[in-house]
Amino acid sequence: MASLKMIKRKIASVNSTKQIMKAMNLVSASKLQKAKAPLKLIRPMYTDLKLVIDGIKSSEGSEDNVFVRKRDVKSIAYLILTSDRGLCGGYNMNISKEAFAHMTANADKPENIIVVGSKGYDFFRRRGKNIVNRYIGVTEPTFYEESQKIAGQLISMYLSGEVDEVYIAYTQFDTILSHIPRVVRVLPIGTDEQEETAGKHNSMLYDPDIDSFMAYAVPMYLNILVYGSMVESNACEQAARMTSMDAATRNADEIIDDLILVYNTKRQGVITQEIIEIISGANTLQ
Repeated sequence: MASLKMIKRKIASVNSTKQIMKAMNLVSASKLQKAKAPLKLIRPMYTDLKLVIDGIKSSEGSEDNVFVRKRDVKSIAYLILTSDRGLCGGYNMNISKEAFAHMTANADKPENIIVVGSKGYDFFRRRGKNIVNRYIGVTEPTFYEESQKIAGQLISMYLSGEVDEVYIAYTQFDTILSHIPRVVRVLPIGTDEQEETAGKHNSMLYDPDIDSFMAYAVPMYLNILVYGSMVESNACEQAARMTSMDAATRNADEIIDDLILVYNTKRQGVITQEIIEIISGANTLQ
């Protein structure tokens, strides 16, 4: 059995780790509040822009546009958003597995992967996936700048015919305890529900023509999609790290309580043994 000195060292070590976890919990809580602010702003902007894009898609003459027209899918591009650091529960693994499952379901179509975050890069590199670009060390102040670069690369790959579909894999922020990994198609634009109403054209006119308008609007739309996905994922990362550190702090408290119980039990045994030895010694002298 461990000595009293060893048990005290373990208690001190766990308590020191607990203080670190508690500090990280507070830092993540503060970062989460900051991350939720742009999230509240980007969602209405995305919703309004999506309505514009949906209106364009349902307009007469849009069916033959390069961003709308469906192709025979021979290759797929994936943008996968993860983090550079761990200690955030299952955040990185959940979105990586969700994207990997989507690739497995489309195993006959080669994938071209752009990864944001070292955790996602490590995950797909170990599985031998085709990573065409990676972004490491992306922070919140540079989200919009980096989203422009990423969106530009995705557009270029799509227009050149290098890929026939583009998907974004990100984590949607629902509540502090609920984060939803999603893989959504962004190119060609439109959803299954919209396909059903494709025949219902609106009467909006575009100057000089619908193709010129979409050549400007769709890249901007994709830029906002990438930026919004980054903001969503960042909020989820901070929430996951906060809850993970909170759970770690509670676990440390339980370990300390158990160690204190063991320490007191052993100390009581040592005291009892010393009393017995003293009494035995006194009886011997009589």
